[in-house]
Amino acid sequence: METAISVAISISCSLVSFTGYALYTASGQPAKELRDPFEEHED
Repeated sequence: METAISVAISISCSLVSFTGYALYTASGQPAKELRDPFEEHED
């Protein structure tokens, strides 16, 4: 396998992993610990 293909696959896997982790953080179990500053200051 050529070096360029290996690098492209590595970058693609890293990007997919980061996106999956970001979605999990935004909507998964850790999202319950997040606070909403706009909701705290509603009148």
